[in-house]
Amino acid sequence: MERIQAAVRAGFTARNEASGRVRLIRGRYAAIVSDGPGGVAHIENMGILLGDEIATLVSAGYQMFFMTAEGRRIPAQASQLQELHAFGEDLREALGLESLYNESLGTTSAKHLYDRVEDRDENTPKEPWRAVKADSVYVRE
Repeated sequence: MERIQAAVRAGFTARNEASGRVRLIRGRYAAIVSDGPGGVAHIENMGILLGDEIATLVSAGYQMFFMTAEGRRIPAQASQLQELHAFGEDLREALGLESLYNESLGTTSAKHLYDRVEDRDENTPKEPWRAVKADSVYVRE
């Protein structure tokens, strides 16, 4: 892919994945890139390397975290967010992709876990406690 070669010339290291996608690495940050519709490169995952896994950015409302597919999670530091933002901007430029306005303002995350209801976004909802009024006092069932 011609765009991958342009990224290599821009200082990224390319590594082929078993799925036919390409992992582009620079420093401690990496992204998985595949061919999108019309031959346009598509960035699937982008984040910090934790071992051999890419931990993507997750917003918990009160703090940003890096989380792997296996569920390993570390708090994101301001310096890491700045470095990830610079990595993403450089990668999009090297791949010839548009830089969107909201992305140019700062680091964005695709996954948001704002509420504190456990497992809500994992598609395994649990029944919340139900309050029942008994003699003007609310009790748990």
